[in-house]
Amino acid sequence: MKKPKRAGAAKAKKGRKTSAGRSKAAAKRLTTRSARPPGRGASGDGVTDTVRATIRGLRTKLKEAQRRVAELEAAADTDFLLEIPNRRGFERELARAIAYMKRYRASGALIVLDVDRLKPINDSFGHGAGDEVLKAIAATLTRQVRASDVVGRLGGDEFALLLWNLSETDAKAKAAIFEQAVDELSFVFRGQEVTAGASAGVALLGAQSDAGRALEEADAAMYVRKAHRRHEPRVRLVGS
Repeated sequence: MKKPKRAGAAKAKKGRKTSAGRSKAAAKRLTTRSARPPGRGASGDGVTDTVRATIRGLRTKLKEAQRRVAELEAAADTDFLLEIPNRRGFERELARAIAYMKRYRASGALIVLDVDRLKPINDSFGHGAGDEVLKAIAATLTRQVRASDVVGRLGGDEFALLLWNLSETDAKAKAAIFEQAVDELSFVFRGQEVTAGASAGVALLGAQSDAGRALEEADAAMYVRKAHRRHEPRVRLVGS
């Protein structure tokens, strides 16, 4: 009589195991379904479109920021009055040129040009008149050079020119042309005709050049040239 009792207990135990197994399987299926990514239903497409729109917006903002950075960098290298490279911009161009010369064994010349009579013009007619003189000189120098050359303003009444592929003789001849071109400019302020002038110094550039030393050399040569010219301020009435 005991054997049927044991058989009944075993059957009940087996039933409990089967029920537990079914519960575990059901729980596993629910977990698997919840872990699956959204399909192509309406909800999934909405999330995807939102993400794509966000990415497009971020890309647009990035491009705008990059454009603005480029504008600010250009402005930092440009003289706001003359719209040519300022000292920072010119020194950068000079460094690049010398690096190119070192790599490809090229040559060139650096000319520093100082306006001789700008201060008397500023003192007599105001800084507005001086600005007009500087603009005319910048335009004159730019017309005298090639597209590959660089004209910059180092500050105040001092300009610099980076010229490619010139011998020493050609560079000095070019400096004399710049001086003459500036000497020939004339202006009328308050009924008076005013002329400026310029003194230029030359430094040769090559594979062994250093940007800082080249600027110092050209600047020193310019002051020697200025001492030789000895120009005094000349202000005369129109027609006199």
